[in-house]
Amino acid sequence: MRRFNVTGLCTPEEDYMVDISGKIKQIKQLIDRRCYFTINRARQYGKTTTLNELCKVLADEYIAVSLSFQGIGDESFSSSELFCQTFIKQVARALRFTSVPQEYVGKWNDCGVSDFDELSRHISNMCEGKKLVLIIDEVDRTSNNRVFLHFIDMLRDKFLSRKAGRDHTFHSVILAGVYDIKNIKLKMIAEGLYVPTETENKLYNSPWNIAADFEVDMSFNPAEIETMLREYETDHNTGMDISEIAEDIFRYTSGYPFLVSRICQRIDEKLNKEWTIEGVQEAVSLILDEDNTLFDDMFKNIRNHEKLREILYEVLFIGKEIPFGVDDEIINLGRMFGFLKNMDGKTKLSNKIFELRIYNYFILQQIKEENSGGLGTVKRSVIQNGQFDMEMCLRKFAEHYSELFSKKDIDFLERHGRLLFLSYLKPLINGDGFYHVESEISDYRMDIVVDFGREQFIIELKIWKGEKAEEKAYEQLLGYMETKKSNKGYLLIFDFRLEKNKERKSDWVDVDGKKIFEVIV
Repeated sequence: MRRFNVTGLCTPEEDYMVDISGKIKQIKQLIDRRCYFTINRARQYGKTTTLNELCKVLADEYIAVSLSFQGIGDESFSSSELFCQTFIKQVARALRFTSVPQEYVGKWNDCGVSDFDELSRHISNMCEGKKLVLIIDEVDRTSNNRVFLHFIDMLRDKFLSRKAGRDHTFHSVILAGVYDIKNIKLKMIAEGLYVPTETENKLYNSPWNIAADFEVDMSFNPAEIETMLREYETDHNTGMDISEIAEDIFRYTSGYPFLVSRICQRIDEKLNKEWTIEGVQEAVSLILDEDNTLFDDMFKNIRNHEKLREILYEVLFIGKEIPFGVDDEIINLGRMFGFLKNMDGKTKLSNKIFELRIYNYFILQQIKEENSGGLGTVKRSVIQNGQFDMEMCLRKFAEHYSELFSKKDIDFLERHGRLLFLSYLKPLINGDGFYHVESEISDYRMDIVVDFGREQFIIELKIWKGEKAEEKAYEQLLGYMETKKSNKGYLLIFDFRLEKNKERKSDWVDVDGKKIFEVIV
């Protein structure tokens, strides 16, 4: 029985998989054109599975030599001689699983090479008259080693010589990993592991400047997600609305392969096959509370890069519009890690789950800094008989905020006001409720939707920018309430003009037949 797999390689025989044949076709076109290129995507983005399926397609026309640098040991990169010998053994081992004669495999293996010149000549001899495609996965595992850069230099030189008709080499080379080769070199320079020569331009002289652009979208669109759900439905007959579920999964994941499969796995194995919109939401809630290698890696990178952490905070909590540019080292780093994307020229979080998880990261940091001992009493006030009283929650927050207002300066509150509210709200709904924040923070506003039991609460947060802006806030909230088919909404306005001892406003307002509870703090 097939299952949804989120650990390592997926195969169609054992796992439910998205149909990626269209992506494979695009990659093969690059190989047909004898291109050398890199596949740089974030962790758990389906690179290994894609390469495995690619090898199957190539088998009739090419000799696919598929290697991985994961787990071969740092000692293999300690010298040119050890690397060359290890590489030869890896190639010979990979060839045993192809249709080439064993005699050819033996010729690869039965040689003694001690440096890159000898390795280059051996590759020339073995590639003459053959269409070998070299695929190296997890290539950035070697990012701290100069020997690997020498190897890349050799492949580049042989590629150029082949174009000039003076050498034989691999038909195509694919390097797959998170870091591209240029990033690897810059990373080594920054860490003092590589010293460029006086004539070398360390910013632009990439050892892989022969690489063709790789523009294949490896995320899954809703139609592609449907192909996996359709196979599952054929086996299980759940009666799900395949198109609706695929769209909702995409809404949370933006097609990030691990997250797509993880939602499906949670619904199938933990939620009694609840293939509904509510089931998708519950699966997302489970994922947001779990530890996994993807999130571990994500927060390691956030902690290690202070400037990246600052950009994430500014985009999420301040609503700062940061132009997206791959030439910006930090934004490019966030894109490479899979956190950031380009949306209409602006820097945005790449998917809703990452967004919520990173929100939680900052919120938990804030909760640790605050004295939240009194929240137990507040929780008993706002939750009674399993019902959440959002009006009471906002009134209690206004009291809490008044205390903060007397202790903090305006700049702090203006920068962190939204964080203060979410860090107040989260412990109250934790375990029983679920919140999400609309991605688009503009015009100094933020939309929050809280699901608690069978109730849904729509809250808009806004910074006071005048009466016209307040009227617009009503219009925006009413519009969002309309999309959610709700007759009740909540508006929290931060007014930094107010004096610290001035009374705050809170009241219900009727607008166009709908009720809005407005709180100004």
